[in-house]
Amino acid sequence: MSDLVRPHGATSLKPLLLPEAERVEEIKRARTLKRVALSSREVSDLFMLAMGAYTPLAGFMGEQDWRSCCADMVLSDGLFWPIPITLSCDQDVADSIGIGEKVALVDRESAEVLGVLTVGEKYRIDKQLECSHVYRTTDPAHPGVLKVLEQGPVNLAGPVVALSEGHFPATYPGLYYRPAETRTMFQERGWSKVAAFQTRNPMHRSHEHLVKIAVEICDGVLIHQVLGALKPGDIPADVRVQAVDALVRRYFVPGTVVQAGYPIEMRYAGPREALLHAVFRQNFGCSHLIIGRDHAGVGKYYGPFDAHRIFDTLAPGSMEIQPLKIDVTFYCFQCAGMATGRTCPHDAKHQLSISGTRLREMFARHEDIPREFSRPEVIEILQAYYDRLK
Repeated sequence: MSDLVRPHGATSLKPLLLPEAERVEEIKRARTLKRVALSSREVSDLFMLAMGAYTPLAGFMGEQDWRSCCADMVLSDGLFWPIPITLSCDQDVADSIGIGEKVALVDRESAEVLGVLTVGEKYRIDKQLECSHVYRTTDPAHPGVLKVLEQGPVNLAGPVVALSEGHFPATYPGLYYRPAETRTMFQERGWSKVAAFQTRNPMHRSHEHLVKIAVEICDGVLIHQVLGALKPGDIPADVRVQAVDALVRRYFVPGTVVQAGYPIEMRYAGPREALLHAVFRQNFGCSHLIIGRDHAGVGKYYGPFDAHRIFDTLAPGSMEIQPLKIDVTFYCFQCAGMATGRTCPHDAKHQLSISGTRLREMFARHEDIPREFSRPEVIEILQAYYDRLK
């Protein structure tokens, strides 16, 4: 028996990817079906369904689940789920499809057949309702809100069979791990208490400090990188991977962390997205999720600790995974080391605030980046990336 947390809302993982031996024939059949084009966000959600990260979902949400998820963060059967997982299309596409019909799901960019949806429901969506609940704003300057506003007016719902994981397994060998695989890795290491660290940025000293706090508390840490699409200005995944590799090799005790990547596209939904990150990290086998300052936030839409507070609003038993809430971290010159607001007694004038946004600004302005901000091995990799952009 495994000592790891159970998958969310299920006794076992529910990956939707068809076994490889059956895919060739199913792809041939899918090419004869009507086609529904998926946005990059919908593609990433399909890949998360494929690998079992969205256990126990069997496909894209129907209207009752969508509405209940938006308003109350639960599905219609009462299971906790904080962000809707939906597939939209234009009205003319929806009108051409019958209930019970199978349709091919294709990548809008590459036209690759990625899966088959059996349409169980078609319904019009209230975009303002979704944005106001999930993102706490209807401002189209918010990248997640803009994605919703750009959706078609109709959602298609029903069970999905996934036929591809896109380029991710080939592009990121040794990094692209499915939930069943991370669970096996944790069990082989004898870990039962595992913290996940979410990152879409190269790890600077504050990130390093957060992970090392978790290493002290848990058996090990999963450094879990976003491999899907990001907003303009974010560091590409391949550069991030190099930077994290360098950091782990030089500054972590061997055997205390596992690195992995996953194919989600960030929504930048702040507190709600922190909850989604917790749900699927439980499926990956993690008992804890590190929640730092402004988790999954963007701009000024969320307060610095809103993602901490939202966990306190949940009904008991919503998830097995627990948040590791860590105060804002910084380098203190008086302490001569990394610290948090709970451990450092000194005035802010002695503290070096560290953030990914500030790091990108320093590179853009050709400023010298102090060792207290980021490790030199990481700076070297990032500098080479920015030099290529010139």
